Amino acid sequence: MSDFLGVGWAFPVGLDVRGRFALARQEVDIEQAIMMILLTPKGQRLMRPLFGCQIHDLVFAPNDAATAGLAVYYVEEALAMWEPRIDVLNVEVTTDPDVPERMLITIEYRIKATHDRRSLVFPFYRIPGE
Repeated sequence: MSDFLGVGWAFPVGLDVRGRFALARQEVDIEQAIMMILLTPKGQRLMRPLFGCQIHDLVFAPNDAATAGLAVYYVEEALAMWEPRIDVLNVEVTTDPDVPERMLITIEYRIKATHDRRSLVFPFYRIPGE
C-alpha cells in the first residue's frame, strides 16, 4: 500500500537471499537515501558533481560552535536539495562525550506523504588537530 514512498537498491548495495540486488522499501528507503546523501562528499560522483553533502569539508575543523553551525547548514542544504520526500524539522549537533572527535548529528524529519515524524543520528568523525 505505501510503496509510493519508494523502492530502491538497498544501501549499502548487496544481494538478497535469492541472489538478486537487495531492495529497500518505504521508510527504510528514505532513511538509506538520507545516509547516502550525507556520506557522499560533493564532487565524488563524476556524472552528478553537486550530489552529496559539503559536511566533509569540516573533517579538519575545530570542535567549536562555528563548526557545529556549518554542519547544521550543510546537512539542511543537502537534504533540501536531494531528498524531496521529507521536510527537515530540526538538525542538532552535539559532541560525543566518549569520543570528542565524533559529532553526533540528530536529524528530525517528517515524511511528506504520510506526515510520519522520524529521527536519525548521523555520526560524523573529525580528525583533531594538534
